[in-house]
Amino acid sequence: MEHLYTPHGLGGLPMITDAETRSISAENPNGAKSGGAKSPPLDKSSSDLGEGWKCRPCITLPKESVTTLAEIAGSGVIQHIWITVPEIAYRDCILRFYWDDEEKPSVEVPLGDFFANGHGLRYDVNSMMICVNPWGGFNSYWLMPFRKSARITIENQRWEDIGGFFYQITYSLTAIPEQAGCFHAQWRHSVTSRENPQHTILDGARGAGHYVGTFAAWTQMSNGWWGEGEIKFFMDGDTHYPTICGTGTEDYFGGAWCFADRTYSTPFLGYPLFRREPNEVPRHGLYRWHVLDPIRFKKDLKVTIQALGWWPSGKFQPLTDDIATVACWYQTEPHADYPVMQTISQRWSR
Repeated sequence: MEHLYTPHGLGGLPMITDAETRSISAENPNGAKSGGAKSPPLDKSSSDLGEGWKCRPCITLPKESVTTLAEIAGSGVIQHIWITVPEIAYRDCILRFYWDDEEKPSVEVPLGDFFANGHGLRYDVNSMMICVNPWGGFNSYWLMPFRKSARITIENQRWEDIGGFFYQITYSLTAIPEQAGCFHAQWRHSVTSRENPQHTILDGARGAGHYVGTFAAWTQMSNGWWGEGEIKFFMDGDTHYPTICGTGTEDYFGGAWCFADRTYSTPFLGYPLFRREPNEVPRHGLYRWHVLDPIRFKKDLKVTIQALGWWPSGKFQPLTDDIATVACWYQTEPHADYPVMQTISQRWSR
């Protein structure tokens, strides 16, 4: 089954295996074989056509409640997730993924941020692992193996129902190699200070694994250039000094020379959002997927990034910026506890 773990499955695409493909959606809520399109017409839009004709394409997320999107028994790998929903859900709904009957989630991220759409805003992303297509079609191609079970939930933390939630979760039921790690993703948010202009992307990761991706929703609180800060990876016992140290924010995300005020979106790294509207502070969205260059650790990992710009005098300027990030990695279980998810108001979603 090694072909499932080559990048995007391309290396094993010609191989015939005994894996079974299943897909969960509102039209087949448990992914059962021959289980799709069974809903009777629920409103007038499909009443003339009858059963089997788009009778239940989406669901409503009830206010202040958790909805289970998928419950899968056995071993397998999630290969593709597609979701679309109005923008009010992007920061106000929390995605959680649980592997192998665990009580605490391995993925806990606001919906939009998981798909590299930060700030509660909608914009296109054209990468290998995450694609956001017009108009708000969220796609994930992260491979997510599980050995006993998988459960995916979404919590609507708003004070109102959210209608028009469409989703499709496609997976294979198959044996999983012993050395395969589980996918993890964690969201963190902070407001840096001039005394400590540093944002923590990930801390407390314990066990063996490899880091595979960063998304950042960066709100700029001052004029001028904001991206001189270095990213640092502290691994396997590092304390004051990191093993890996970058040279600047735009450098880490694959750009150079202050991005020249231009955005881009490429297979593994991008800067798809630069928004500076009247009466708004500048906002940025950036991603870096370490698919061909995973950062491997054996015991522990901590990742930080600095908020740094320039004084008019030409010296580095520590910044007070609002930064929210998603860290993605694979590791052996169990994983350490995550920080408590902030409330809607603390997430400053809209």
